[in-house]
Amino acid sequence: MDGKNRNDIKRGSEVYIVLKKDQRTGKKTKGIVKDLLTKSDSHPHGIKVRLEDGSVGRVQEILNN
Repeated sequence: MDGKNRNDIKRGSEVYIVLKKDQRTGKKTKGIVKDLLTKSDSHPHGIKVRLEDGSVGRVQEILNN
């Protein structure tokens, strides 16, 4: 699943995100969702989240939820 719909992502979901500094390369970071930061129901580039380690980025892929 891609991370464009807020309803697909829950706290505790394991996801791949792209950090702001990695947007050009597309390098993905794996982690567990702590907070959902995007307020709208969807976003074309992915819902912005904060991971448990404090990393912030847009969800590219949801591994489980």
